[in-house]
Amino acid sequence: MKVGDMVRSQNGRSERYVPVGLVVELIEKKCWRTAIQGKQVDWNAVDPEPHAVVLYKDSTLAIPVVDLEVVKS
Repeated sequence: MKVGDMVRSQNGRSERYVPVGLVVELIEKKCWRTAIQGKQVDWNAVDPEPHAVVLYKDSTLAIPVVDLEVVKS
């Protein structure tokens, strides 16, 4: 994945309803996954992971790279 790629979230919904966004930046940040790690957050227990800053219509979101699929590079 690189800046300029068109991506969509892999969240299990139908492709018809998942918007496509543009990767504008790649960053590293921590992510706490409550379904796996539980409700009690301990930032010292996790390492930063790659995130993509994705531009949608008029806003951006930082999304973990593992949760994205490249539609067009």
